[in-house]
Amino acid sequence: MMLSGECFCGEIKYRISGPLVDPLSCHCSRCRKAFSSQCSNYARVDSGDFRWVSGEEKLTSYVAQSGFGLLFCSTCGSTLCGTTDESVHGVVLGCLNEEPELAEMHHIFVESKASWEKLPNGVKVFSEGRQANDRR
Repeated sequence: MMLSGECFCGEIKYRISGPLVDPLSCHCSRCRKAFSSQCSNYARVDSGDFRWVSGEEKLTSYVAQSGFGLLFCSTCGSTLCGTTDESVHGVVLGCLNEEPELAEMHHIFVESKASWEKLPNGVKVFSEGRQANDRR
């Protein structure tokens, strides 16, 4: 399935030609700040399956000491994707234009979620991150 995505103002657009994997909602305090939300909703993508269609010159980035970074639209501020070693690692699910086919969403770092957030019943939760054998 071909997927497309874009920022809020529509200046930056991308396409994904491969599957999204390892979908997760991270509830740690850093993701809450980075995504201005109760959690981040994110899925990994093979960097070879990802390409910018338009507006790449409008991207701005933040790279943490860990080497993990985020790419934003410099016009509207939308967080579009995550990077490692300057390659796209995954996408923010809220910027997709289509409904992706995803495996079960995992909720991680729920021990540090905001006190006001209520998780739905029946979701798979991890008090911290997951081990490699917990990933799909």
